[in-house]
Amino acid sequence: MADGQGTDSDFHRIFGIETEYGLSLTGTSAPYAAGRVAMAMFRPLIEQHGSTNIYLSNGARLYLDVGSHPEYATAEARGPLTALTQVLAGERIMTNLAEGARKRLAEDLGRPVKVHVFANNVDAQGHAFGCHENYLLDRRVPLDMIGACLVPFLVTRQLITGAGRLSPDGFQLSQRADFLDEGVSSATTRARPMVNTRDEPLADPERWRRLHVIVGDTNRSPLATWFKMASTHLVLNLIEQACRQGRRPDLADWALADPGAAVRAVSRDRTGRVTLDLQASTKTGGISALGLQEAYWSACKALVDQQEDIGIDRFQALRALELWRAALDALDAGRWQDLADWVDWAAKLRLLQGLSRRGAGRDLDEALDLDYHDLSAGRSFPGLVRHGLMRSPVDDSEIRHAMDQPPEDTRARLRGNFVRAADRGTRTWSCDWSHLVLGGSRRVEVALPDPFDHLGQPRYHSLMDFLKSAAEPGA
Repeated sequence: MADGQGTDSDFHRIFGIETEYGLSLTGTSAPYAAGRVAMAMFRPLIEQHGSTNIYLSNGARLYLDVGSHPEYATAEARGPLTALTQVLAGERIMTNLAEGARKRLAEDLGRPVKVHVFANNVDAQGHAFGCHENYLLDRRVPLDMIGACLVPFLVTRQLITGAGRLSPDGFQLSQRADFLDEGVSSATTRARPMVNTRDEPLADPERWRRLHVIVGDTNRSPLATWFKMASTHLVLNLIEQACRQGRRPDLADWALADPGAAVRAVSRDRTGRVTLDLQASTKTGGISALGLQEAYWSACKALVDQQEDIGIDRFQALRALELWRAALDALDAGRWQDLADWVDWAAKLRLLQGLSRRGAGRDLDEALDLDYHDLSAGRSFPGLVRHGLMRSPVDDSEIRHAMDQPPEDTRARLRGNFVRAADRGTRTWSCDWSHLVLGGSRRVEVALPDPFDHLGQPRYHSLMDFLKSAAEPGA
């Protein structure tokens, strides 16, 4: 197996997360548009690069999306732990930009202000924005198998990975659930699917597709972010294994009759007892959300026990199964409070119940609900971390490293090194996920078609040698 490129029998994968952030400014005498806050945040990047769409030396992409949402897309990662570290590095980068904007806006406005960056999925006007997971998937897996086998897992996964939300209907597990309509679709405007089928693999299209999962919430808990990627990877392994062997996956027995109705029903029942209707006529009476998660856990446990190569570090797979088992046991016993040190909705609900015991009203509850997601000015989530009440599988030094260093085992290493070298030069340059371009009188373009390639082909090294020589004194 060369450069991490998978064989027909293994489950090697590329992971990535795109996170859209909400913005607001407080401390002003009149409302201040989110777009103006966004431009204040991106002002130094515009001055340096002439654009609000840039790639960074850590291999990630940072840009302004539609609706003045800053978005950070992680560099390609070979495992969920590396992807998580990139996510947390993106949060630090975003908070640094917010702090710079706060200082500039305070000076411009002549008064103290606060810039709020929200890692959530719903604003005060009811607009939804996303946290999109990306998984490189074997092309032999048909999309109807994703709808039948993966969507039921994603719908019920919110029992563990939901971020929690105070909605008009009361407390819900998920912020995204009320805004999703279909299981698998290419639609983005008339209906919102849980898995978007746009075919943009950013890899060999004969071999891979990029699975674009948009049902998930933006998690503040690092362990929840890691778990949702690790567990989803294991479920995808089950689907890929069956499709490679030319058989129908056993998981297809759990296909949901109405994924949209199911995701909303699960979000409203933190016990996991709500019954979900299935497509299969043999499964009369349906199955509970908790029962579905039990079925997926059992299938993934059997896979890890039987399969030597599972595509990620074995310790991570076993840790995911251990966390998963403990969460299901706690939910089954009605002990959701046991999950409050890593499951976001449980942590938030515990805080809200604490407020309620002190006689707080709805306004304070809503303020806390939003504050939990505030990266730059929030107090509730940092308070949990400070008091050791929120677990994380990575430490601060790893996050700081990932802010300017790319993963070493994917093509992000090649892109990040190019960005760092090109930034020191005088020639124009650009790049995207699979191309590097050096402008000027001698325009050079290098394709990076393989996301697993971290060593680079001769043409890439020639480009880097040219950049190095051009940067040397007297060149």
